[in-house]
Amino acid sequence: MVLVAVFGAALLVAVLLSGLAARTVLSTSLLFLVGGALVSDGFLGLIHITPDSEIVAVTADLALFAVLFTDGMHVSFPKLRENWKNPARALGLGLPLAFVGMALITHYLVGLDWTTSFLVGAVLAPTDPVFASAIVGRKEVPSKLRQLLNIESGINDGLALPVVLILIAAAGPAADTAEASLGAIGLELVLGLVFGVVLPLAANSVVRFRLLGAEPKLQPLLPLAIGIMLYALCHLTHANPYLAAFSAGAVLTAVAPEGKTAFEPLGEALSELAKFAALLVFGALLTPQLFGDLPIGGYIAVILAIVLIRPGSLLLSLIGTRFDRRERLVAAWFGPKGFASVVYGLLVLQAGIPQSEEAFTLIAVCIAFSIVAHSSTDVPIARLFDVDDLAGIPSAEDDSDRSAQPIAAAAACNEEGQGRAK
Repeated sequence: MVLVAVFGAALLVAVLLSGLAARTVLSTSLLFLVGGALVSDGFLGLIHITPDSEIVAVTADLALFAVLFTDGMHVSFPKLRENWKNPARALGLGLPLAFVGMALITHYLVGLDWTTSFLVGAVLAPTDPVFASAIVGRKEVPSKLRQLLNIESGINDGLALPVVLILIAAAGPAADTAEASLGAIGLELVLGLVFGVVLPLAANSVVRFRLLGAEPKLQPLLPLAIGIMLYALCHLTHANPYLAAFSAGAVLTAVAPEGKTAFEPLGEALSELAKFAALLVFGALLTPQLFGDLPIGGYIAVILAIVLIRPGSLLLSLIGTRFDRRERLVAAWFGPKGFASVVYGLLVLQAGIPQSEEAFTLIAVCIAFSIVAHSSTDVPIARLFDVDDLAGIPSAEDDSDRSAQPIAAAAACNEEGQGRAK
């Protein structure tokens, strides 16, 4: 109950500060992260959470699934057919470059063996849709840039997972089973994709029966029901839930746009709640001991991962594209690490491989630094695209200029009339 009370208090403060956060570098995500750290064993000692606590894996898993499901609904298949080359470059070239780059700095700066270093690279190479949504959800950002970040962050988690599982098997005592597990991993990915496509299509076809149909006030619950069934089905069959969630959201948007529109406010609210809960729980893991266990080389690796490896890999992959310089820099910077890496990092820790604790420490600190860096820069980045009002809440400057609005509106109308006369 202490954790629930802390979550409620943090949620209240976050809501009250959300208008300010939407106009400044203040981050509501950081508020939950710091709140979780303050009430943990490392500080006030009000809650006791360790990396092997079930609540850590469950909240991170739910948050990742919820955000991928709602982010999938931002995918436009017509636009994707026109701009598929940019996400393909990011996934086909940028992701492997980040994977190899992270592995190299992990081996040479932290001193982990090659297999574990490549495992850390696989965990930290994918970007996280939870924090990428801070840019993806802003209509003011150019659509091709939002499409790139949305597709990249939605798919690269599923692409990285097989590599993570294979490297865990290779680094552990059952290294000879790595090849045998490849088939099982492939089956999990295929099942996730199939479930994510078939279940929404089946539900949409049932709704079209003459005697069936959702009452308007209950219509938002239809996609929610599909998401809940999909989540349970994936975990019961060991299908990949993240690939299923993203593909299901995209399919729902394509076949039932009215359902997507009805569900969007509820879905965004639920995904935000799941994200905040997972941040609070993850923050409880960020004790002084965790940061003290990471050597100086580890901190250098973390900084390089955020400011060099991700930006450099994506900039290389976007050479020759039609993005302008500003769009490339924004795409390159906004490569946050988050709950996908938390889930995969927990898999590494629980696998019992020789250097699992050192690897998890590096992963956890990198995620924490990334959350701070990226969740605090989404507003300044959005304002690079001349965004004046990010949250629908007028700033102080807007308030001071309200008296001039009628005059400005009249002038605009006059100019428009003159233009038509010409």
